[in-house]
Amino acid sequence: MQNKGLIKFFAILFALVSIYQLSFTFVANNVKGEAKAFAGDNPDKELKYLDSIGKEKVFDLGFTDFTYNEVKNKQLNKGLDLEGGINVILQISIKDVLKGLSNNSKNPVFNKSLADATANLEGNKTYLSKFFEAFEANSNGTVKLASPDIFANRSLQGEGGIDFQMTDAQAQKVIKRKVDESVESAYKVLRERIDKFGVTQPNIQKLGETGRILVELPGAKDVDRIKKLLGGKAQLEFWETFKIEEIGNFLVASNEALKKTEIKKTETKAVVKDSLNALLTDAKDSVDTKKGNNPLFDKMIGQGGGPVLGYFAPKDTATVNAYFKRADIRVLLGADQHNAKFVWSKPTTLKDAKGKEVEAVELYALKGNRDNVPAMSGGVVTDAKDTFDQLGKPAVSMQMNSQGAKVWEELTGRAFSQKGYIAIVLDDIVYSAPGVTSGPIAGGRSEITGSFDVAETKDLANVLNAGKLPASADIIQSTVVGPSLGQAAIDAGTISSVVGFLLVCLWMVFYYGKAGWYANLALLLNLLFLFGIMASFGFVLTLPGIAGIVLTLGTAVDANIIIFERAKEELREGKSLSEAVVTSYGWHGAMRSIIDANVTHVLTGAILFIFGTGPIKGFALTLLIGIVTSLFTSIFIARIFIDRNIAGKGDLTFSTNITKNWFTNFHFDFIKIKKFTYIFSSIVVVVSLISIFFVNGLDEGVDFVGGRTFQVKFEKPIDATVVSDELSAAFGTPVEAKVLGDDDQLKITTKYKIKEDGVAIDEEVNQKLYQALQKYYPNTTYDKFINSFDGKKVGVLQASKVGASISEDIKTNSYWAVLGAMAVIFLYLMVSFRKWQYSLGAIAAVAHDVIFVLGIYSLCYKFMPFHMEMDQHFIAAILTVIGYSMNDTVIVFDRIREFIIGNRKGSFEDIVNASINTTLSRTLNTSLMMIIVLLTMFIFGGESIRGFIFAMLIGIVVGTYSSLFIATPVLVDTISSDDKHTIEDKHNKA
Repeated sequence: MQNKGLIKFFAILFALVSIYQLSFTFVANNVKGEAKAFAGDNPDKELKYLDSIGKEKVFDLGFTDFTYNEVKNKQLNKGLDLEGGINVILQISIKDVLKGLSNNSKNPVFNKSLADATANLEGNKTYLSKFFEAFEANSNGTVKLASPDIFANRSLQGEGGIDFQMTDAQAQKVIKRKVDESVESAYKVLRERIDKFGVTQPNIQKLGETGRILVELPGAKDVDRIKKLLGGKAQLEFWETFKIEEIGNFLVASNEALKKTEIKKTETKAVVKDSLNALLTDAKDSVDTKKGNNPLFDKMIGQGGGPVLGYFAPKDTATVNAYFKRADIRVLLGADQHNAKFVWSKPTTLKDAKGKEVEAVELYALKGNRDNVPAMSGGVVTDAKDTFDQLGKPAVSMQMNSQGAKVWEELTGRAFSQKGYIAIVLDDIVYSAPGVTSGPIAGGRSEITGSFDVAETKDLANVLNAGKLPASADIIQSTVVGPSLGQAAIDAGTISSVVGFLLVCLWMVFYYGKAGWYANLALLLNLLFLFGIMASFGFVLTLPGIAGIVLTLGTAVDANIIIFERAKEELREGKSLSEAVVTSYGWHGAMRSIIDANVTHVLTGAILFIFGTGPIKGFALTLLIGIVTSLFTSIFIARIFIDRNIAGKGDLTFSTNITKNWFTNFHFDFIKIKKFTYIFSSIVVVVSLISIFFVNGLDEGVDFVGGRTFQVKFEKPIDATVVSDELSAAFGTPVEAKVLGDDDQLKITTKYKIKEDGVAIDEEVNQKLYQALQKYYPNTTYDKFINSFDGKKVGVLQASKVGASISEDIKTNSYWAVLGAMAVIFLYLMVSFRKWQYSLGAIAAVAHDVIFVLGIYSLCYKFMPFHMEMDQHFIAAILTVIGYSMNDTVIVFDRIREFIIGNRKGSFEDIVNASINTTLSRTLNTSLMMIIVLLTMFIFGGESIRGFIFAMLIGIVVGTYSSLFIATPVLVDTISSDDKHTIEDKHNKA
């Protein structure tokens, strides 16, 4: 081997760099262990301990040292499924951005196009492209994007803007740039909010040009608080309010009007004895105050006063909103009330007639105007701080700019003289509505008080300082993983890795003797290099990523298997040990097969990385890194050990006494039985297709259809059917509950309101889940049931949401990923082998494998003891199967090509049979390594990836079969008779 010294140098350097990079992870873990021991079971105490030593030196290398914060930032990053935390994908509303750019245009073509783009949005299509298509169809050339009443407005005119002479194509470029700027602005605002929130190693990134932003917060535990922080637009507004005596007559008239349409729908409740009740008493002739006859007032659960019109249960807010939106109700408003805007407060608690505390929200009527613009917006706030008011309650102090200070003085002066109130509204929620008792407030400094806790004032000050989002940000996909579940995943991954590594090492020594030891040393270095690369470049390790690493254990020895088998053949032909090694490592020995096989791996891994998201990218990344490091260690590192043996003792063997004659005289006629294998495979394919399309279908997970899933741990074994019925009744829609692993743990899936986005909807779902299951958790509060914390044993351990829009994208990407992988491999093999028949045989085998795996999942998902859902993990498994199926097939095809180029005698079928038989040891050994590591992961890898591993396990077994009994027979049947005769004449004459 040439340049052996250079390879040794780089190998040693690479190993030292890897050890250096990984040392930070070991030190960080040791410090965390000390913190846990110090804090006991108190997570807050542990966090304070780690914060307190953040700037202390914890790692001394002699020539330099590092603080804990520096060590923590250099450690190997763990994904949420290992660390615990929250992962969300936010969709910036491009519709809101376009409305803003058009100054809320009233143009009917523009607004219809917005509505059509929303209704017709397809998977993998951006909202902006659908809007442009809809506008072109709706305008039909009659209206331009650059019309003065649409985008050629004052705010978009000027240099780099839009003028009314632009064509639609020119205007589209400007609009696209402006939309991108808005998304970038949203990204910066979210980055600012997250940085101030204080989460360790947050990850935030834009996802292409989709208007989506990925946010990962490892270690974050307060689910509802995080979602409010991310989803809140932070649109602070100051509104004047109507008082109850000003709006009371409207409420009485509305109640009367509602009796005509709603009286049968109202619930029987006591009439609230408040100022409205006094109005009712004065209106005896027109208002029947009998309990149950007042559609509006019967929903009140508490007394109003001042700017508060009354208290309502949160569940009734949607109904009351619908009442006030009706045209026949709004017409009852007085002349000066026509633009009144009805809004709600934050939830609070009050005591009902029996003294029991109940949750309630306050109703306010804001003094709106024709343009629905507040008296003052929060854009004037230049600084905000969390503080405490005179009573010691949490508050937020604000400083306004000069313009805002002037408007604020006028606004407070008017409120003082009229004895009115000013509502402080954030994202359409009233936080407080104080009166002004000491005259106009000058200087622009003010304070927001209300029913806050300390965390809320910190978050409110945070979002006000970071600025408001340019458009609403809806959470369309989210995953919440508890830290205890993450630790369980780490334990499962560690066990499966160690067991898989030991089994592979034992087999290599058993089958290849001393050469197997050299392969194992190379394998050990491969793992060091792989983790070193991940730590050096800040890549994130996920649970599927651990699966990718464990798979690397199998593939890392694949190249050695191919080389060793070739060396054994060369030795049997009479070559010396050194000659056999040189030939086996040459291009015409094993290298060509190794390169072809691994190129197919890289292609499928790259496609998986491009189309995958989250943990699937982690799987693809570790797979790709593993391919590179395993090739380096297998080809170069193992070779160094082998050459050293040859130069010394020269006693190297590539087999043991038990295995030396295995497969040496194996002569099976694979082509002869192709009719039987065709019939068998055809039956399997037909049965699979019938099951998939006509009988059972496939168990599509929320990744493909949208929905929410919760992994819920109960205090004792539970009946999944009973829980499913109870939750279905509570949600008013079917809810699926399945046992997940132990019989005290369920996976709960619901599509309730999945097409609606917003933090309020997420909270509603969480509340409904808790209330429906509360009887199983008598001693557990809502916060402990929903939120994550160290040592959590019961409640929601993991939760995920996939919105309807993103599920379409995932499904579309999955189809393209599978088809793209097959197409790319087809083209590569056609270029490499110079004949399309090789590509056809390989693709026929791959299609057979994919349909076979899909068929197994379709036929078995209803009764298997583990989940067999179609989701992103399943697609990753399918793509992996495609890659490894190609591996076996390429090994056989390379031998066929070698024999055709050589002087092998016999018919074309004889040459193909000889190719299969002489590579059978390689094929079976490679597949056996994969089956060993996959079985290890299936047994020890944990419930969450069992279905994913099962798909690969079936795929590897079927892929081995198809490479022998489908790919090569298809090649034989499609090669033309003329080509066969040419090959046979050449060989038999020779």
